[in-house]
Amino acid sequence: MNRGFLRAGHLPTLVAAFLYFDVSFMVWVILGPLAVFIAKDLHLNSAQKGLMVATPVLAGAALRIVNGVLADHLKPRLTGIIMQTAVIAGLAAFWAFGVTNFETTLALGVVLGVAGASFAIALPLASYWYPPQHQGTALGIAGAGNSGTVLAALFAPLLAVAFGWQNVLGLAIIPLVIVLALFVTLAKDSPRSPPKKSLKDYAEILRISDAWWLMAFYSVTFGGFVGLSSFLPIYFNDQYGLTPVGAGYCTAACVFAGSFVRPFGGAVADRIGGVRALSFVYGLVAILMLVISRGVPDLSVALPLIVVTMGALGAGNGAVFQIVPQRFARNVGVVTGLVGATGGVGGFYLAASLGYAKQLTGGYGVGLAIFACLALAALTALTGVSVRWRRTWLDRSALVAANA
Repeated sequence: MNRGFLRAGHLPTLVAAFLYFDVSFMVWVILGPLAVFIAKDLHLNSAQKGLMVATPVLAGAALRIVNGVLADHLKPRLTGIIMQTAVIAGLAAFWAFGVTNFETTLALGVVLGVAGASFAIALPLASYWYPPQHQGTALGIAGAGNSGTVLAALFAPLLAVAFGWQNVLGLAIIPLVIVLALFVTLAKDSPRSPPKKSLKDYAEILRISDAWWLMAFYSVTFGGFVGLSSFLPIYFNDQYGLTPVGAGYCTAACVFAGSFVRPFGGAVADRIGGVRALSFVYGLVAILMLVISRGVPDLSVALPLIVVTMGALGAGNGAVFQIVPQRFARNVGVVTGLVGATGGVGGFYLAASLGYAKQLTGGYGVGLAIFACLALAALTALTGVSVRWRRTWLDRSALVAANA
Protein backbone atom coordinates (compact mmCIF):
# COMPACT_ATOMS: atom_id res chain seq x y z
CA MET A 1 0.00 0.00 0.00
CA ASN A 2 1.35 3.44 -0.94
CA ARG A 3 2.76 5.66 1.79
CA GLY A 4 0.17 8.02 3.17
CA PHE A 5 -2.76 6.12 1.68
CA LEU A 6 -4.66 5.89 4.97
CA ARG A 7 -4.44 9.67 5.38
CA ALA A 8 -5.31 10.47 1.78
CA GLY A 9 -9.05 9.77 1.68
CA HIS A 10 -12.01 8.69 3.82
CA LEU A 11 -11.51 5.18 5.22
CA PRO A 12 -15.11 4.62 6.51
CA THR A 13 -16.47 5.35 3.03
CA LEU A 14 -13.92 2.99 1.47
CA VAL A 15 -15.00 0.25 3.90
CA ALA A 16 -18.66 0.95 3.17
CA ALA A 17 -18.03 0.79 -0.58
CA PHE A 18 -16.25 -2.55 -0.19
CA LEU A 19 -19.02 -4.09 1.94
CA TYR A 20 -21.76 -2.81 -0.35
CA PHE A 21 -19.94 -4.19 -3.38
CA ASP A 22 -19.23 -7.47 -1.57
CA VAL A 23 -22.80 -8.45 -0.68
CA SER A 24 -24.08 -7.12 -4.00
CA PHE A 25 -21.71 -9.39 -5.88
CA MET A 26 -22.67 -12.29 -3.62
CA VAL A 27 -26.29 -11.90 -4.69
CA TRP A 28 -25.47 -11.06 -8.31
CA VAL A 29 -23.86 -14.44 -9.05
CA ILE A 30 -25.92 -16.58 -6.67
CA LEU A 31 -27.63 -18.43 -9.53
CA GLY A 32 -24.26 -19.97 -10.47
CA PRO A 33 -23.76 -21.97 -7.25
CA LEU A 34 -27.47 -22.85 -7.26
CA ALA A 35 -27.54 -23.75 -10.97
CA VAL A 36 -27.09 -27.50 -10.51
CA PHE A 37 -30.02 -27.63 -8.06
CA ILE A 38 -32.22 -25.41 -10.20
CA ALA A 39 -31.41 -27.25 -13.43
CA LYS A 40 -32.31 -30.58 -11.85
CA ASP A 41 -35.64 -29.36 -10.47
CA LEU A 42 -36.67 -27.40 -13.58
CA HIS A 43 -35.16 -29.87 -16.13
CA LEU A 44 -32.94 -27.33 -17.90
CA ASN A 45 -30.57 -28.24 -20.74
CA SER A 46 -26.98 -26.99 -21.10
CA ALA A 47 -27.92 -23.93 -23.17
CA GLN A 48 -30.64 -22.94 -20.69
CA LYS A 49 -28.24 -23.32 -17.77
CA GLY A 50 -25.73 -21.06 -19.48
CA LEU A 51 -28.36 -18.45 -20.31
CA MET A 52 -29.79 -18.59 -16.79
CA VAL A 53 -26.48 -17.74 -15.11
CA ALA A 54 -25.61 -15.23 -17.84
CA THR A 55 -28.84 -13.19 -17.55
CA PRO A 56 -27.95 -11.44 -14.26
CA VAL A 57 -24.62 -10.50 -15.80
CA LEU A 58 -26.25 -8.89 -18.84
CA ALA A 59 -28.90 -7.14 -16.74
CA GLY A 60 -26.19 -5.80 -14.45
CA ALA A 61 -24.30 -4.53 -17.48
CA ALA A 62 -27.26 -2.51 -18.73
CA LEU A 63 -28.14 -1.17 -15.30
CA ARG A 64 -24.59 -0.05 -14.63
CA ILE A 65 -25.08 2.68 -17.21
CA VAL A 66 -28.24 3.74 -15.40
CA ASN A 67 -26.41 3.70 -12.07
CA GLY A 68 -23.55 5.71 -13.52
CA VAL A 69 -26.01 8.43 -14.49
CA LEU A 70 -27.84 8.27 -11.15
CA ALA A 71 -24.59 8.34 -9.17
CA ASP A 72 -23.66 11.48 -11.04
CA HIS A 73 -27.00 13.21 -10.43
CA LEU A 74 -28.08 11.85 -7.03
CA LYS A 75 -24.54 11.18 -5.72
CA PRO A 76 -23.28 7.62 -5.12
CA ARG A 77 -24.49 7.26 -1.52
CA LEU A 78 -28.18 7.90 -2.21
CA THR A 79 -28.06 5.83 -5.39
CA GLY A 80 -26.59 2.93 -3.43
CA ILE A 81 -29.35 3.10 -0.82
CA ILE A 82 -32.08 3.10 -3.49
CA MET A 83 -30.61 0.19 -5.44
CA GLN A 84 -29.91 -1.97 -2.40
CA THR A 85 -33.49 -1.48 -1.24
CA ALA A 86 -34.73 -2.55 -4.68
CA VAL A 87 -32.66 -5.75 -4.55
CA ILE A 88 -33.97 -6.64 -1.10
CA ALA A 89 -37.57 -6.11 -2.21
CA GLY A 90 -37.07 -8.14 -5.39
CA LEU A 91 -35.50 -11.11 -3.59
CA ALA A 92 -38.29 -11.07 -1.03
CA ALA A 93 -40.89 -11.24 -3.80
CA PHE A 94 -39.25 -14.20 -5.60
CA TRP A 95 -38.73 -16.01 -2.30
CA ALA A 96 -42.39 -15.53 -1.37
CA PHE A 97 -43.90 -16.48 -4.75
CA GLY A 98 -41.32 -19.05 -5.86
CA VAL A 99 -39.26 -19.75 -9.00
CA THR A 100 -41.12 -22.42 -10.97
CA ASN A 101 -39.85 -22.44 -14.57
CA PHE A 102 -37.05 -21.32 -16.88
CA GLU A 103 -38.74 -18.02 -17.68
CA THR A 104 -39.00 -17.20 -13.99
CA THR A 105 -35.27 -17.79 -13.54
CA LEU A 106 -34.63 -15.20 -16.26
CA ALA A 107 -36.91 -12.71 -14.50
CA LEU A 108 -35.05 -13.37 -11.25
CA GLY A 109 -31.81 -12.80 -13.13
CA VAL A 110 -32.95 -9.33 -14.13
CA VAL A 111 -33.60 -8.45 -10.47
CA LEU A 112 -30.20 -9.82 -9.49
CA GLY A 113 -28.73 -7.60 -12.18
CA VAL A 114 -29.64 -4.60 -10.02
CA ALA A 115 -27.13 -5.91 -7.49
CA GLY A 116 -24.52 -6.34 -10.21
CA ALA A 117 -24.95 -2.70 -11.15
CA SER A 118 -23.51 -1.75 -7.74
CA PHE A 119 -20.16 -1.47 -9.50
CA ALA A 120 -21.06 1.96 -10.89
CA ILE A 121 -21.88 3.13 -7.36
CA ALA A 122 -19.16 1.70 -5.15
CA LEU A 123 -16.22 2.69 -7.32
CA PRO A 124 -17.09 6.39 -7.82
CA LEU A 125 -18.02 6.60 -4.13
CA ALA A 126 -14.48 5.55 -3.22
CA SER A 127 -12.67 7.16 -6.15
CA TYR A 128 -13.80 10.74 -5.50
CA TRP A 129 -12.10 10.69 -2.09
CA TYR A 130 -8.60 9.80 -3.35
CA PRO A 131 -5.92 11.69 -5.33
CA PRO A 132 -4.45 10.26 -8.57
CA GLN A 133 -1.45 8.54 -6.97
CA HIS A 134 -3.75 6.41 -4.78
CA GLN A 135 -6.49 5.63 -7.30
CA GLY A 136 -5.26 2.14 -8.18
CA THR A 137 -5.08 1.09 -4.53
CA ALA A 138 -8.39 2.68 -3.51
CA LEU A 139 -10.31 1.27 -6.44
CA GLY A 140 -8.59 -2.07 -6.01
CA ILE A 141 -9.79 -2.28 -2.40
CA ALA A 142 -13.32 -1.16 -3.23
CA GLY A 143 -13.38 -3.45 -6.26
CA ALA A 144 -12.22 -6.39 -4.15
CA GLY A 145 -15.85 -6.55 -3.12
CA ASN A 146 -16.16 -8.98 -6.00
CA SER A 147 -15.01 -11.42 -3.31
CA GLY A 148 -18.73 -11.71 -2.61
CA THR A 149 -18.68 -14.34 -5.31
CA VAL A 150 -16.60 -16.43 -2.90
CA LEU A 151 -19.34 -16.22 -0.27
CA ALA A 152 -21.94 -17.30 -2.81
CA ALA A 153 -19.83 -20.24 -4.00
CA LEU A 154 -19.04 -21.40 -0.46
CA PHE A 155 -22.36 -21.05 1.29
CA ALA A 156 -25.15 -21.13 -1.31
CA PRO A 157 -24.77 -24.88 -2.09
CA LEU A 158 -24.52 -25.78 1.61
CA LEU A 159 -27.62 -23.75 2.44
CA ALA A 160 -29.44 -25.24 -0.54
CA VAL A 161 -28.76 -28.75 0.74
CA ALA A 162 -29.92 -27.81 4.24
CA PHE A 163 -32.93 -25.61 3.47
CA GLY A 164 -33.69 -25.95 -0.25
CA TRP A 165 -32.43 -23.64 -2.99
CA GLN A 166 -35.60 -21.53 -3.00
CA ASN A 167 -35.02 -20.57 0.64
CA VAL A 168 -31.48 -19.44 -0.13
CA LEU A 169 -33.07 -16.42 -1.84
CA GLY A 170 -34.71 -15.47 1.43
CA LEU A 171 -31.58 -16.09 3.52
CA ALA A 172 -29.59 -13.81 1.22
CA ILE A 173 -31.72 -10.89 2.35
CA ILE A 174 -30.17 -10.97 5.84
CA PRO A 175 -26.63 -9.82 4.93
CA LEU A 176 -28.09 -7.32 2.47
CA VAL A 177 -30.08 -5.62 5.23
CA ILE A 178 -27.12 -5.58 7.63
CA VAL A 179 -24.77 -4.05 5.06
CA LEU A 180 -27.38 -1.50 4.00
CA ALA A 181 -27.53 -0.28 7.60
CA LEU A 182 -23.72 -0.02 7.72
CA PHE A 183 -23.67 1.74 4.36
CA VAL A 184 -26.15 4.37 5.55
CA THR A 185 -24.02 4.92 8.67
CA LEU A 186 -20.49 4.94 7.21
CA ALA A 187 -20.65 6.16 3.62
CA LYS A 188 -20.28 9.83 2.75
CA ASP A 189 -20.11 11.56 -0.59
CA SER A 190 -16.82 13.31 -1.27
CA PRO A 191 -16.85 17.11 -1.36
CA ARG A 192 -14.71 16.71 -4.49
CA SER A 193 -17.54 15.00 -6.36
CA PRO A 194 -17.78 16.49 -9.85
CA PRO A 195 -20.78 18.63 -10.84
CA LYS A 196 -23.82 17.08 -12.49
CA LYS A 197 -23.61 16.31 -16.18
CA SER A 198 -26.22 16.76 -18.87
CA LEU A 199 -27.19 14.03 -21.33
CA LYS A 200 -25.10 15.88 -23.88
CA ASP A 201 -22.06 15.44 -21.63
CA TYR A 202 -22.63 11.68 -21.56
CA ALA A 203 -22.91 11.58 -25.32
CA GLU A 204 -19.66 13.52 -25.59
CA ILE A 205 -17.80 10.86 -23.63
CA LEU A 206 -18.92 8.22 -26.11
CA ARG A 207 -17.28 10.27 -28.83
CA ILE A 208 -13.89 9.83 -27.16
CA SER A 209 -12.11 6.77 -28.53
CA ASP A 210 -10.25 6.14 -25.27
CA ALA A 211 -13.56 5.44 -23.54
CA TRP A 212 -14.32 2.72 -26.07
CA TRP A 213 -10.85 1.23 -25.70
CA LEU A 214 -11.19 1.03 -21.92
CA MET A 215 -14.62 -0.52 -22.31
CA ALA A 216 -13.22 -3.15 -24.66
CA PHE A 217 -10.27 -3.95 -22.39
CA TYR A 218 -12.50 -4.36 -19.35
CA SER A 219 -14.91 -6.60 -21.23
CA VAL A 220 -12.11 -9.15 -21.37
CA THR A 221 -10.74 -8.89 -17.82
CA PHE A 222 -13.94 -8.44 -15.85
CA GLY A 223 -15.99 -10.35 -18.41
CA GLY A 224 -13.69 -13.31 -17.96
CA PHE A 225 -13.83 -13.04 -14.18
CA VAL A 226 -17.58 -12.74 -13.73
CA GLY A 227 -18.41 -15.09 -16.62
CA LEU A 228 -16.28 -17.84 -15.11
CA SER A 229 -17.50 -17.05 -11.59
CA SER A 230 -21.06 -17.66 -12.75
CA PHE A 231 -20.34 -20.73 -14.84
CA LEU A 232 -17.63 -22.61 -12.94
CA PRO A 233 -20.06 -24.48 -10.63
CA ILE A 234 -21.73 -25.92 -13.74
CA TYR A 235 -18.34 -26.58 -15.36
CA PHE A 236 -16.93 -28.48 -12.38
CA ASN A 237 -20.15 -30.48 -12.01
CA ASP A 238 -20.32 -31.46 -15.71
CA GLN A 239 -16.63 -31.81 -16.48
CA TYR A 240 -15.41 -33.55 -13.32
CA GLY A 241 -18.60 -34.98 -11.78
CA LEU A 242 -18.35 -32.96 -8.58
CA THR A 243 -21.33 -32.57 -6.29
CA PRO A 244 -22.84 -29.06 -6.10
CA VAL A 245 -21.09 -28.51 -2.78
CA GLY A 246 -17.74 -29.76 -4.12
CA ALA A 247 -18.13 -27.63 -7.24
CA GLY A 248 -18.87 -24.67 -4.98
CA TYR A 249 -15.67 -25.20 -3.01
CA CYS A 250 -13.58 -25.36 -6.18
CA THR A 251 -15.32 -22.26 -7.55
CA ALA A 252 -14.70 -20.44 -4.27
CA ALA A 253 -10.97 -21.15 -4.53
CA CYS A 254 -10.88 -19.77 -8.07
CA VAL A 255 -12.96 -16.70 -7.29
CA PHE A 256 -10.99 -15.96 -4.13
CA ALA A 257 -7.83 -15.78 -6.22
CA GLY A 258 -9.35 -13.20 -8.55
CA SER A 259 -10.78 -11.14 -5.71
CA PHE A 260 -7.67 -11.30 -3.54
CA VAL A 261 -5.34 -10.26 -6.34
CA ARG A 262 -7.46 -7.35 -7.58
CA PRO A 263 -6.20 -4.77 -5.00
CA PHE A 264 -2.63 -5.86 -5.69
CA GLY A 265 -3.29 -5.47 -9.39
CA GLY A 266 -4.29 -1.86 -8.76
CA ALA A 267 -1.30 -1.24 -6.48
CA VAL A 268 1.15 -2.80 -8.97
CA ALA A 269 -0.40 -0.71 -11.73
CA ASP A 270 0.19 2.39 -9.59
CA ARG A 271 3.90 1.50 -9.55
CA ILE A 272 4.63 0.12 -13.02
CA GLY A 273 1.71 1.57 -14.99
CA GLY A 274 -1.66 0.13 -15.88
CA VAL A 275 -0.68 -0.58 -19.48
CA ARG A 276 2.30 -2.71 -18.55
CA ALA A 277 0.36 -4.63 -15.89
CA LEU A 278 -2.57 -5.19 -18.24
CA SER A 279 -0.33 -6.42 -21.07
CA PHE A 280 1.10 -9.13 -18.84
CA VAL A 281 -2.40 -10.15 -17.75
CA TYR A 282 -3.71 -10.57 -21.31
CA GLY A 283 -0.74 -12.65 -22.39
CA LEU A 284 -0.98 -14.97 -19.38
CA VAL A 285 -4.77 -15.38 -19.64
CA ALA A 286 -4.57 -16.23 -23.35
CA ILE A 287 -2.02 -18.96 -22.73
CA LEU A 288 -3.85 -20.48 -19.77
CA MET A 289 -7.25 -20.44 -21.45
CA LEU A 290 -5.83 -22.16 -24.51
CA VAL A 291 -4.37 -24.89 -22.32
CA ILE A 292 -7.64 -25.37 -20.45
CA SER A 293 -9.62 -25.44 -23.70
CA ARG A 294 -7.61 -28.44 -24.87
CA GLY A 295 -9.11 -30.44 -22.02
CA VAL A 296 -7.39 -31.26 -18.74
CA PRO A 297 -8.69 -34.63 -17.51
CA ASP A 298 -7.19 -34.39 -14.01
CA LEU A 299 -8.92 -31.92 -11.66
CA SER A 300 -5.77 -31.62 -9.56
CA VAL A 301 -4.09 -30.04 -12.61
CA ALA A 302 -7.07 -28.13 -13.97
CA LEU A 303 -7.94 -26.42 -10.69
CA PRO A 304 -4.56 -24.66 -10.24
CA LEU A 305 -4.67 -23.52 -13.87
CA ILE A 306 -8.10 -21.97 -13.39
CA VAL A 307 -7.05 -20.42 -10.06
CA VAL A 308 -4.10 -18.69 -11.73
CA THR A 309 -6.33 -17.59 -14.62
CA MET A 310 -8.83 -16.02 -12.24
CA GLY A 311 -6.02 -14.35 -10.30
CA ALA A 312 -4.68 -12.81 -13.51
CA LEU A 313 -8.14 -11.57 -14.51
CA GLY A 314 -8.58 -10.03 -11.05
CA ALA A 315 -5.28 -8.19 -11.38
CA GLY A 316 -6.37 -7.00 -14.82
CA ASN A 317 -9.55 -5.54 -13.35
CA GLY A 318 -7.50 -3.48 -10.93
CA ALA A 319 -5.16 -2.35 -13.70
CA VAL A 320 -7.96 -1.09 -15.95
CA PHE A 321 -9.38 1.05 -13.17
CA GLN A 322 -5.97 2.46 -12.41
CA ILE A 323 -6.10 3.94 -15.91
CA VAL A 324 -9.73 5.17 -15.90
CA PRO A 325 -9.42 8.08 -13.42
CA GLN A 326 -6.19 9.26 -15.05
CA ARG A 327 -7.95 9.76 -18.35
CA PHE A 328 -11.41 10.77 -17.08
CA ALA A 329 -10.78 12.37 -13.70
CA ARG A 330 -13.93 14.52 -13.80
CA ASN A 331 -16.19 11.89 -15.31
CA VAL A 332 -15.37 8.84 -13.21
CA GLY A 333 -19.04 8.08 -12.46
CA VAL A 334 -20.33 7.86 -16.01
CA VAL A 335 -17.15 6.27 -17.39
CA THR A 336 -17.21 3.69 -14.60
CA GLY A 337 -20.78 2.88 -15.57
CA LEU A 338 -19.90 2.52 -19.23
CA VAL A 339 -16.74 0.51 -18.63
CA GLY A 340 -18.45 -1.67 -16.04
CA ALA A 341 -21.35 -2.28 -18.40
CA THR A 342 -19.10 -3.65 -21.12
CA GLY A 343 -17.42 -5.81 -18.50
CA GLY A 344 -20.80 -7.30 -17.78
CA VAL A 345 -21.47 -7.82 -21.49
CA GLY A 346 -18.22 -9.77 -21.71
CA GLY A 347 -19.31 -11.91 -18.77
CA PHE A 348 -22.70 -12.57 -20.37
CA TYR A 349 -21.01 -13.65 -23.58
CA LEU A 350 -18.61 -16.02 -21.86
CA ALA A 351 -21.19 -17.72 -19.62
CA ALA A 352 -23.80 -18.03 -22.39
CA SER A 353 -21.27 -19.19 -24.99
CA LEU A 354 -19.97 -21.95 -22.72
CA GLY A 355 -23.51 -23.25 -22.29
CA TYR A 356 -24.19 -23.19 -26.01
CA ALA A 357 -20.78 -24.75 -26.74
CA LYS A 358 -21.69 -27.66 -24.50
CA GLN A 359 -25.12 -27.96 -26.11
CA LEU A 360 -23.81 -27.88 -29.68
CA THR A 361 -20.44 -29.66 -29.44
CA GLY A 362 -20.69 -31.73 -26.28
CA GLY A 363 -17.81 -29.88 -24.62
CA TYR A 364 -16.56 -26.48 -23.48
CA GLY A 365 -13.32 -26.33 -25.49
CA VAL A 366 -14.57 -24.13 -28.34
CA GLY A 367 -16.00 -21.52 -25.96
CA LEU A 368 -12.79 -21.35 -23.91
CA ALA A 369 -10.57 -21.18 -27.00
CA ILE A 370 -12.54 -18.27 -28.46
CA PHE A 371 -12.14 -16.33 -25.23
CA ALA A 372 -8.39 -17.00 -25.32
CA CYS A 373 -8.35 -15.43 -28.78
CA LEU A 374 -10.19 -12.40 -27.40
CA ALA A 375 -7.46 -11.98 -24.79
CA LEU A 376 -4.83 -12.06 -27.53
CA ALA A 377 -6.80 -9.49 -29.52
CA ALA A 378 -6.97 -7.25 -26.44
CA LEU A 379 -3.20 -7.53 -25.97
CA THR A 380 -2.60 -6.55 -29.59
CA ALA A 381 -4.97 -3.58 -29.37
CA LEU A 382 -3.50 -2.39 -26.06
CA THR A 383 0.02 -2.52 -27.48
CA GLY A 384 -1.05 -0.32 -30.37
CA VAL A 385 -3.18 2.26 -28.55
CA SER A 386 -0.75 2.69 -25.66
CA VAL A 387 1.77 4.26 -28.06
CA ARG A 388 -0.60 7.19 -28.52
CA TRP A 389 -1.50 7.27 -24.82
CA ARG A 390 2.17 7.66 -23.86
CA ARG A 391 2.56 10.55 -26.30
CA THR A 392 -0.42 12.40 -24.85
CA TRP A 393 -2.19 12.05 -21.51
CA LEU A 394 -0.65 8.93 -19.93
CA ASP A 395 2.83 10.40 -19.43
CA ARG A 396 1.45 13.62 -18.01
CA SER A 397 -0.78 11.73 -15.57
CA ALA A 398 2.16 9.66 -14.37
CA LEU A 399 4.23 12.81 -13.89
CA VAL A 400 1.51 14.47 -11.82
CA ALA A 401 1.15 11.34 -9.67
CA ALA A 402 4.88 11.07 -9.11
CA ASN A 403 5.20 14.69 -7.98
CA ALA A 404 2.08 14.75 -5.79
